[in-house]
Amino acid sequence: MFQDLRLGLRMLVKSPAFTAIVVATLALGIGANVALFSLVNGVLLNPLPFPEPDQLVSLDQSKPNFETGAIPYPNFRDWQKENRTFSAMAISRATGFTLISSGDAERVSARWISADFFSVLGVKPELGRSFLPGEDEIGADPVALISEDLWQRKFASAISVLQKSISLDDRSYSIVGVIPGSFRLFRNVDVYVPIGQWGNAGLRNRGAALGLHGIGRLKPGVTIEQAQADLSGIMNRLAAAYPDTNRNNGAKVSSLKARMIGGIGSTLWLLLGAVGFVLLIACVNVSNLLMARSIGRTREFAIRAALGAGKWRLLRQSLTESVLLALAGGGLGLVVASWATNAALSVLPTTLPRASEVKLDVRVLIFTVAVSLLTGILAGLAPALKTSRWHLSETLKEGGRGTSRARGRMQGVFVAVEIALALVLLAGAGLMIRSLSALWKVDPGFRPDHVSTFGLNPSPSLRTNRPEAIRTALRDLSDKIASTPGVEAASLSAGAVPLQGEDDLFFWVDGQPKPSSQSEMHMALVYRVEPGYLRALGIPLKRGRFFTNQDDERSQPVVVIDEVFARKYFGDSDPVGKRIDQDGQDPQRIIGVVGHVKQWSLDGDEDQTLQSQLYEPFRQFPDDAMSGTAGGMGVVMRSNGLAPFEAIRRAVQSQNKQNVISRPQTMNEVIAGTLATRRFSMILLDAFAAIALLLASLGLYGVISYLVGQRTYELGIRLALGAQRGDVLRLVLSHGMKMALGGVALGLVAALGLTRLMSKMLYGVSATDPITFAVIVVILIGVALLACFVPARRATKVDPLVALRYE
Repeated sequence: MFQDLRLGLRMLVKSPAFTAIVVATLALGIGANVALFSLVNGVLLNPLPFPEPDQLVSLDQSKPNFETGAIPYPNFRDWQKENRTFSAMAISRATGFTLISSGDAERVSARWISADFFSVLGVKPELGRSFLPGEDEIGADPVALISEDLWQRKFASAISVLQKSISLDDRSYSIVGVIPGSFRLFRNVDVYVPIGQWGNAGLRNRGAALGLHGIGRLKPGVTIEQAQADLSGIMNRLAAAYPDTNRNNGAKVSSLKARMIGGIGSTLWLLLGAVGFVLLIACVNVSNLLMARSIGRTREFAIRAALGAGKWRLLRQSLTESVLLALAGGGLGLVVASWATNAALSVLPTTLPRASEVKLDVRVLIFTVAVSLLTGILAGLAPALKTSRWHLSETLKEGGRGTSRARGRMQGVFVAVEIALALVLLAGAGLMIRSLSALWKVDPGFRPDHVSTFGLNPSPSLRTNRPEAIRTALRDLSDKIASTPGVEAASLSAGAVPLQGEDDLFFWVDGQPKPSSQSEMHMALVYRVEPGYLRALGIPLKRGRFFTNQDDERSQPVVVIDEVFARKYFGDSDPVGKRIDQDGQDPQRIIGVVGHVKQWSLDGDEDQTLQSQLYEPFRQFPDDAMSGTAGGMGVVMRSNGLAPFEAIRRAVQSQNKQNVISRPQTMNEVIAGTLATRRFSMILLDAFAAIALLLASLGLYGVISYLVGQRTYELGIRLALGAQRGDVLRLVLSHGMKMALGGVALGLVAALGLTRLMSKMLYGVSATDPITFAVIVVILIGVALLACFVPARRATKVDPLVALRYE
């Protein structure tokens, strides 16, 4: 083996150009596979970075037609007390605060959590302690945990931070600990506050879920199925005890890892299979190169055989050289993978789970070595077998010419396989491009061009004012935004936001019997907006009218519904003038019907159970809700050019310096965010297809060039006997195109079957779309024709005298 390695290295060093081409080809194939495997490894294969991660589960409350939903806080407390399968449970909810420091105000991301949240996960603070039992009770002293990033940014990583406090929404919280930056269950959270500090009266209401979701740690040996049965039993008891709010509701227990990964898993596995095709093409390409190179070494191997080398010895020497090439390609492929992984992370959807855990770790290195060895064996096997089967006497007598035709056939088969694999990848990429193009053309129910959204958080001191003063201040802020130069229409907004966040309410149609429990009421998505909302988003008014400034707290309660709501609950009758009822409110009169807005996604909105939409006037918020509303809301605006965010910031801060606007983005960016996973898949498939097309065309070019070189004597005779150069051109082109068309036919059969695996990733186009396949075939044939034309044209310039004299 040492002799084989030493000789192999010598032979590769003697052919630097050949070695460089092969190593570069393998580096592309291996590097692409390693890069994608690092994504699969970080997102899917690695366990969650917590102690005993398999014991961690996600907890939700289910409703009729909804498998997962938020958990009312009183129900969660009962789950904690009555369960027998969990060692601990915790709950959390996303929120935000206005952080006031040195007179300046900024918006920070935060979460309400129960006291044992971090102990459930097994996360210990970087500094200080976590919350103690009882600190999450309503009325407890205000304490907070901060992130390591905020600790560095605001406190310069000072140990004395534990003796300091932080001002959140104009309230002082004592800092008791710092959460390490390695904690990545949530994205970019700055502050954690005990849920008991949330002054929301709904915490005591079993009918108010308030966006709370739970996590739990199973007892050792307990399965998810056992925990599911345990919580289902508790919910049955709660339904009997509190039928008004819990009838027909249930619990949902699922793996925390599976919940975090969501639907991205199938996409990554599919992409890993696709990139495997690139590696196969690289293997075939290298096999062709090794086959061509072996022809120049025909006499060398014949002499070795004459001196006593057996077939196994020759086979081993050939495989040793191909494995050395593959290992060199794998080493360079790691560099390619590192670059490609960073590039992929830059285009990953921001919501991709566990993106921060993607790296080139030991498992990735083992994968690289294994793939390199397998690639070396696969790429070198066919040339090595050919080498070991040459006939000694014929080779020494004829210099190996007699076997060239058989080797040419083998190389032709390899080229056809390359083209077939490239066609499969090109078909997948083409389908993804067409799918994404179709999605961009979907009507979302509004006109997104020149529409922007941002968060508006008035000064925390506003919350302490009387409801009348809060209303006046909010109207003033709305007027300042609407009158900013460049703004055509604007509206304050609460509740649901198209394609971003949802909020719902329970109701029944006035005149019908009131349902006996909340779970038997109708549900609708609710948008609480101002009169300018319809113009700002460009939603069409179908019937009646929209809100005006007169629809305020002193006027009759009114609502506007969408056409899905109207069709579902009123059929063909005109809903304008009819009324709906909500618990604890006066009946609301329907004054208009507007077009339906896609709330959930561009491609799956019709599949959702909850589609009915209802609009309430922002100015008819009841007095007891004004303090909570003043804590923060959204703004939707239409501008006549670039969104004037800085001008709006100055305008709202002219009322109060502590007014903050946050998270500005355009609606086109929002739509792009919903398509991020598809876009990521498309970019990767396009990259794989481009590499495959390049390798396949280079393979075809190499084989035709080799055959032209082998047939120089034949071509010279043809030209000497009167053949025209056009005849030679057609001869060479026809030979190359036979290989290409054979590969296209084989690829079409494979693609028609394999593209069905990605049918769930497509929209507006079938997995066997004839237009896509036709375009791909034309592109592939065109590239193949170009790859054949260059050596074919060179063949027409063969000088008969030179060819005959050389031979």
